[in-house]
Amino acid sequence: MRDANKLRIVAAAEALAVNTYRVTAHFPRDERFGFTAQLRRAAVSIGSNIVEGCHRQGNTALLPFLHHALGSASEMHFQLGLVCRLGLFDGPELEAVRDETDHVRRMLIRLIVTIRKRG
Repeated sequence: MRDANKLRIVAAAEALAVNTYRVTAHFPRDERFGFTAQLRRAAVSIGSNIVEGCHRQGNTALLPFLHHALGSASEMHFQLGLVCRLGLFDGPELEAVRDETDHVRRMLIRLIVTIRKRG
């Protein structure tokens, strides 16, 4: 078991979730059960999976949770692209969340590679 709060990725995932909630609050009301709910769920899932995996025993048990978090981050990236293309929200805030999502994805990939190398 490791202290998840010592990992920079946990703070990044938490910031992403908070900013996702802030941005999706401005989505059209008819999207509250669509993109709003999906993006929020995926954003919360990223950090939740990382923290849950950290409380498992050993790196072998942690890896699947990191892969689930990476899947949620990739899901968010795709959905944010759709939101842009559909014109549901446009502004620098959305682009910032998309950039944060990419940053978290890169951090997850680096962490997964590092853990795999340690065997």
